[in-house]
Amino acid sequence: QRRVHGDAPISSFMASFQQDDQYAPTEGDIENAGDRDPAEVEREIEMMKKQVMEMEEEAAKLKALQEQVEQEMGTSEQTAAQREEVDKRSIYVGNVDYGATAEELQEHFKSCGTINRVKILCDKFTGHPKGFAYLEFAEPEAVQNAMLLNESLFRGRQLKVNPKRTNQPGMSARGRGRGGFRGYRPSHFRPRGGFRGGYRRPSRGYRPY
Repeated sequence: QRRVHGDAPISSFMASFQQDDQYAPTEGDIENAGDRDPAEVEREIEMMKKQVMEMEEEAAKLKALQEQVEQEMGTSEQTAAQREEVDKRSIYVGNVDYGATAEELQEHFKSCGTINRVKILCDKFTGHPKGFAYLEFAEPEAVQNAMLLNESLFRGRQLKVNPKRTNQPGMSARGRGRGGFRGYRPSHFRPRGGFRGGYRRPSRGYRPY
């Protein structure tokens, strides 16, 4: 739950503002204040009304903020579901010739089904193609048809065709399975400390008795 003003959730602030309504001035409070200076009583009443108004405005802001957070969370979940649905209709194509165009790839895979989009990935710094692409079909069944073109020749190179995988938030290509430190140690590295002794053969002429 979205938290504001420290660690307190929005709902607790909403409840506190509702409880603070009991401190609003009542008609009985105004009548019992007849013995006091009317100007002073009027100032206190105006001050209390101002405080109540400020609390109501703050409560309205918090309510709007809570609605915005709930709407954003719903939008993100919907976007993730849509992305997963699109990935089920898409394929990964590897070993693509660097000079290939989207039109040529569309022509190569047109027999598999209706193609919505062809995307050739390029390096963001140099702008050169990376050698692989993604194709999005209109129907999920087209993915299985495209798998039949795995290792087919395209511009003299064998394509690698696989269904597109949906990327999970927080996951990267590194560290998914094996990896990490495998025990390699440079030749110049020697641990400090440790046992350096051992058996040392006595020199010639040594006689303990």
